[in-house]
Amino acid sequence: MAPVHPAIQSCIVLEFLFFSAGCCRLHSSLTSSFWFSWHVTDLTLRRLIEVAVKTFGQIDCLVNNAGWHPPEQRIDDTSVQEFQELLNLNLIGYFLTAKYALPHLRKTQGNIINVSSLVGIIGQKHAIPYVATKGAVTAMTKVMAIDESQYSVRVNSISPRNIWTPLWKELSSQATDPDAMILGGKDAQLLGRMGTAEECAKAVLYLAAEATFCTGIDLLLLSGGAELNYGCKNQQKTPSSNN
Repeated sequence: MAPVHPAIQSCIVLEFLFFSAGCCRLHSSLTSSFWFSWHVTDLTLRRLIEVAVKTFGQIDCLVNNAGWHPPEQRIDDTSVQEFQELLNLNLIGYFLTAKYALPHLRKTQGNIINVSSLVGIIGQKHAIPYVATKGAVTAMTKVMAIDESQYSVRVNSISPRNIWTPLWKELSSQATDPDAMILGGKDAQLLGRMGTAEECAKAVLYLAAEATFCTGIDLLLLSGGAELNYGCKNQQKTPSSNN
């Protein structure tokens, strides 16, 4: 992994849900960092920001990366409670951390990076709650960028496609044919592979430290070309006629 940019040598590493080797290496390479385990509540997220400010004296960048992708599920089998729980984690958690971090980010003219997903733009079969939350993250990012520009606070998002993480490993292990699911995940990208946690970290680092004239953008650098090319999209059981 590349050396950490000198502009953010003091940083908070927050691994909210699933531990990743890439995040661990980033954590160990930082001059000053800490781990903070939390649940999505107003009180704990407010406390998280307080601990960060007390530890480092200021906040320069907030990266919202908490999230989960449930297994495939039809709308008929999805309860309101399941939708609400995912909404709380994937969207409300981002909102609350931004809400409590912004008073400090305004002082440093810092920035926020929200991790969204390509499927929030292009959709995904049998994943209504997840796609809805990620689409909302991208939309919320743009509004935050508008509102916070008066304080010179930048707000951007990144929309990865398939990234090999412990979550992907867990979901594939539950599939009828794990190998076929993993192969399908790789084949969804033009490059024929999944992205890595390190590649995600580099994209975040670029937005945090180098992209100083970017705000309100959704960075599609982590898709492996998944949004390109024209393919078969027929969802009917029988092929359509060429006539």
